[in-house]
Amino acid sequence: MSSARSSSGNRLTIDDWLQAGYAILAEEGIKTLKIDRLCTRLKVTKGSFYWHFDGMPSYRAALVQGWRDLRDEDRSQIETIGELPPRERLAQMMASLISPRHWTLERAMREWARTDETVAESVRAADRRVLAAVRTAFEDYGFDAEDAELRANATFAVGIGFLHLSGRTPNPRQAAQSERFLELMLAR
Repeated sequence: MSSARSSSGNRLTIDDWLQAGYAILAEEGIKTLKIDRLCTRLKVTKGSFYWHFDGMPSYRAALVQGWRDLRDEDRSQIETIGELPPRERLAQMMASLISPRHWTLERAMREWARTDETVAESVRAADRRVLAAVRTAFEDYGFDAEDAELRANATFAVGIGFLHLSGRTPNPRQAAQSERFLELMLAR
């Protein structure tokens, strides 16, 4: 077993390995996610990796599950803001999609989903929850079911578009653009 230490001074945890993988995914993409790259980033040997994982397939499965848990936590927060006025709900949901906490990781996972069905299903499941919450907010704002569905789909697509149009870091203009877009979607 490796004597590598996490930031808390203890031995590396599975979460330390996952965070390193998410950082590599977000910064460099799935093709660079290799055991050697992870070990270099964490300044440990391959033995430490194999202490926690059987190999890259089990590591990647842990990444997907960890991302799913993180997205479920975010989506649960979206669902708990249901008591806010619809416009505020929509603004918070749009802001969370491009928040600094997740914006690069969200992009990386969506790119990975293009080549991995397990990741794709995780992304689709998370997307369904968000779309339902966005649709509900539009209905609560007063749109009928058909208009709410159309507006929810358009809002979601624009949010994903903002992710893919952004550079390596969030653009401060995106918040203003998101706000302007929301005004357009709420216009009657």
